[in-house]
Amino acid sequence: RYLGLPQPEDKVQCMYIWIDSTGENLRAKTRTVETVPKDPKDLPIWNFDGSSTGQAEGQNSDVMLHPVALFNDPFRGGSNKLVLCETCGHDGEPLPSNKRRTCQQVMEQAKEFKPWFGIEQEYTMLDTDGHPFGWPKNGFPGPQGPYYTGVGARNVYGRDVVESHYRACMYAGVKIAGTNAEVMPAQWEFQVGPCEGIDMGDHLWLGRFLLHRVAEDFGVACSDDGCGYLEDRRPASNCDPYCVTEMLVRTVCLNESG
Repeated sequence: RYLGLPQPEDKVQCMYIWIDSTGENLRAKTRTVETVPKDPKDLPIWNFDGSSTGQAEGQNSDVMLHPVALFNDPFRGGSNKLVLCETCGHDGEPLPSNKRRTCQQVMEQAKEFKPWFGIEQEYTMLDTDGHPFGWPKNGFPGPQGPYYTGVGARNVYGRDVVESHYRACMYAGVKIAGTNAEVMPAQWEFQVGPCEGIDMGDHLWLGRFLLHRVAEDFGVACSDDGCGYLEDRRPASNCDPYCVTEMLVRTVCLNESG
């Protein structure tokens, strides 16, 4: 109803998005600007209370938000934007939770190699009480078998969330490549890529943000917690893609050793 109201032509809503102290969770806040940004540099540096996100002490709690990537806003539509940001101190230096800065520096060193990446993101849908979405409240679903890439209400749960997230990613400009149901009911994955250089981390983080934001509209939570067992050298589903891609470029392209 309210989102259907006309928006003044000289007012644009920009949602600033950043990674908090956990290195996994995302935060966001919105500001109004008077022109449509074409580049992250068109937007002002902003700030937030880092003492409330575990990123600063109470006596000097301002953390600076530096815009680094722009995407279209699928929730507000129009000229409104989603703005991925780095978190920095007053001196412009990245916070410990900001892994993007060093990743970008490494990608710059290796730019002649034009490194491409693709990452699949697994996640599990949960009710707001933490119970797996669609599972019996006093039991378990049937044995594994029909769920992976399954079809039908007995085999897959949460497809509306998945399809909405897929379309939101496409509208936003995230390089989403596909999606499918996984081996456990209520478990899904989406793939992002191919992306070159720093874009891999930017697009996967924005895809994660859109997943949680879309699921919010359905009253569902999405968990990307890693599995409780070793997964044959694969990064955990809650890994930081900036760290993973930086490590790959250092070892494969720049021939650095640990």
